[in-house]
Amino acid sequence: MKRCFHGKKSLCVLLVTALLAMAVLGGCADGTGESSEDNSSKESTVESTQTDSAESGETTGADASGESTEPEGSESGSAEDAASGQETGDRYGGSIVVGVQQDIDSLDPHKATAAGTKEIIFNIFEGLVKPDENGNLINAVASDYTISEDGLVYTFTLRDNVKFHNGNVVTAEDVKYSLERVSGLLDGTPLISTLSTIKSVDILDEKTVQVTVENANTELIYSFVAAIIPAGSGEDETADPIGTGPFSFVSYKPQQGIVLAKNPDYWQEGLPYLDQVEFKIINSADTALLELQGGTIDFYAYLTDSQAQALQGSHQVISSPTNMVQALFLNNAVEPLNDVRVRQAISYALDKESINDFVGGGNGTLLSSAMLPTLKEYYVDLNDTYGTTANVEKAKELMADAGYADGFDMEIAIVSTYEFHMQTGEVIVEQLKEIGINATIKGMENSSWLDEVYNGRQFDATITALTCDMTPGYLMNRFQTESSKNFINFQSAEYDEIYAKAQAALDPDEKAGYYKELQKILCDQAGSVFIQAPANQTAISSKLEGYKFYPVYVQDMSTVYITE
Repeated sequence: MKRCFHGKKSLCVLLVTALLAMAVLGGCADGTGESSEDNSSKESTVESTQTDSAESGETTGADASGESTEPEGSESGSAEDAASGQETGDRYGGSIVVGVQQDIDSLDPHKATAAGTKEIIFNIFEGLVKPDENGNLINAVASDYTISEDGLVYTFTLRDNVKFHNGNVVTAEDVKYSLERVSGLLDGTPLISTLSTIKSVDILDEKTVQVTVENANTELIYSFVAAIIPAGSGEDETADPIGTGPFSFVSYKPQQGIVLAKNPDYWQEGLPYLDQVEFKIINSADTALLELQGGTIDFYAYLTDSQAQALQGSHQVISSPTNMVQALFLNNAVEPLNDVRVRQAISYALDKESINDFVGGGNGTLLSSAMLPTLKEYYVDLNDTYGTTANVEKAKELMADAGYADGFDMEIAIVSTYEFHMQTGEVIVEQLKEIGINATIKGMENSSWLDEVYNGRQFDATITALTCDMTPGYLMNRFQTESSKNFINFQSAEYDEIYAKAQAALDPDEKAGYYKELQKILCDQAGSVFIQAPANQTAISSKLEGYKFYPVYVQDMSTVYITE
């Protein structure tokens, strides 16, 4: 007899362990806002990331044992509300302006590449499941799901009366269309590569959809955060984006921003509080600081330490860990960076501690490969490989051995609106001079960076940050030789072989071992110079409460409210 596990229990030991380990991660400070997905403490009135998500309405979570739980909704006038002097009923209304550092690359949730886009459209779209602020997957468009014992069949039950922003109730046909679109079953072109494993999407009845996949993968459930959109809507390029999220699309102006309005039919009872949220594009760090101080924007994330210091006293400045990896990414396909000795020399030459101190006030976590330390079961500390301070003599020795004793010229491309990365670049330029490398910074618009650097791979080096979801394979997948997201052109047959084994492994310990091997290969081969997981310092107007940091790159405005 075939046995099924209940949805949350079916995450297996692997994901239960991983998600719990990632609790209390912060929003991502992804420099260019590029997503890794191959699709390809200070006092504050801001709520803690440990706040029970039950306040948001009906959710399904998992306790430490993996058993499904259904927390009760909280009542108005709780102790927390009394302490803040504001009843829940008084939280509603008003509008705010959120400053963001880059333009949207696509309003199609299945085609958006930039993580900076995804942090915004998180408010518009939802998948069958979605992350919460504690690092757990909760049910969204689906009210429940099961996974077969062999890991090949996912069965989703749709939540009752979830409505799109056009007023139509979400149907099984909408879910089937959305999943077939992202998996490539519609036209042969997967839009989210991890879902290309889907073999079929079948409607069992009006409330039940069954998804059959080619290979079992304990990390796959997270990919079902893919947005559910109305059947057929993805083919109309001129259509307004329609989702099921707490806010609906109002307007968008390139290089200016996007305006969202409250969704009065949102399925999570009581949310959102705000009537309107504008995400305003801020073109420079100086402008962002002036607008915060002048009150024309209410919220701005990813501050440098100098900006954070300037706002202390006038704003809530909250520091939180991030789910991103910042690095000096090196194009392994161009000379002389195609020589592993040169890449290793650069790794020895950088003083990561100085970078962290100067740019992030010492709040970041130093790294030497592409895995977040918060994924404790899979992370291996490799900082001793090259050290966290500069070893100039060793670097010079490797440069000479590679035939570059006199150094060479190198251009570092950086999106100029991201002050955190620009300041990092300035420090690195000075450090590389010590081994004869004449590095210059090329400031770029984000759209140009995406076209030339990320997609075109026409660059020497670049400083950016890659975001990660709540699974260990999310960052590691991009360094496979044939990955469309392998923009650094890293090539290792051994890496490719072990990555495939990691994906196929169902035993948590075996899977963890493979991921540790991958990190070591990437570090030893100096695929790039991984620097840190920076802290995210965020400035929030003193009139706002309710903001929650997430373990993924999102700005959830549904719980934010105005106190004055």
